[in-house]
Amino acid sequence: MTPSKWVRIWNERLPDVPLTLHAVTPAEAFGALREGAADAGFVRLPVDGDDLSAIPLYTETTVVVVPKDHLFAEVEEVSAEDLADELVLHPLDDTLGWERPPGRPAFERPATTADAVELVAAGVGLLAVPQSLARLHHRKDLTYRTLNEVPQSRVALAWPAADEAPDLVEEFIGIVRGRTVNSTRGRRAEERKGQKEQKPAKSGKPAKSGKPGAGSRTAGRPAARKGGTGGSARGGRSGKPRRRS
Repeated sequence: MTPSKWVRIWNERLPDVPLTLHAVTPAEAFGALREGAADAGFVRLPVDGDDLSAIPLYTETTVVVVPKDHLFAEVEEVSAEDLADELVLHPLDDTLGWERPPGRPAFERPATTADAVELVAAGVGLLAVPQSLARLHHRKDLTYRTLNEVPQSRVALAWPAADEAPDLVEEFIGIVRGRTVNSTRGRRAEERKGQKEQKPAKSGKPAKSGKPGAGSRTAGRPAARKGGTGGSARGGRSGKPRRRS
């Protein structure tokens, strides 16, 4: 994920509330939310259990990672059928949930996507992944092409389930969903900013400014945490897409 746009909006609306981003693996993202290490996070669907709430954001394109001198590098798109005679690596941390991966299976599954990318660079096989992972593990000697007729990965913003999300988490949800500062929830940020401009109390001593999210566990902390292809944040987490090789 690349959350720079959302982080910028957060800093504009709540300049006094730091938003801390934390990069985690897809396997770690749900645990960070359930254990309270993050207030919100970007995850891949589905979300197991009813202890987390989630808002689907978008569906990611699936691509096949190949060496730059591979035949597939000469075309724009590849189908699952095209991979029938190719050895296709299926790492243990795969996020696509294949019923049956395309191509010929490797004798042994790589432990991680990063390991699989190294094997592709060594000419051992090809790799099918969400586009963001191909970008994350980009190498000069590799490229990727859109892969059709295969599962795709859905990305969502998730947070611990509750009757009502804490104010700061709700603020981050609103930013990610595109709410303006003039919306009912978006106005909360402006109200918090105004709390620092309270008039002096009768005693002549300046009144203490209100703390954002007072009464919630997120008070004074960012509303979400970052997640890489899985990410979480004490305030938020994410990342910008890179250009195609």
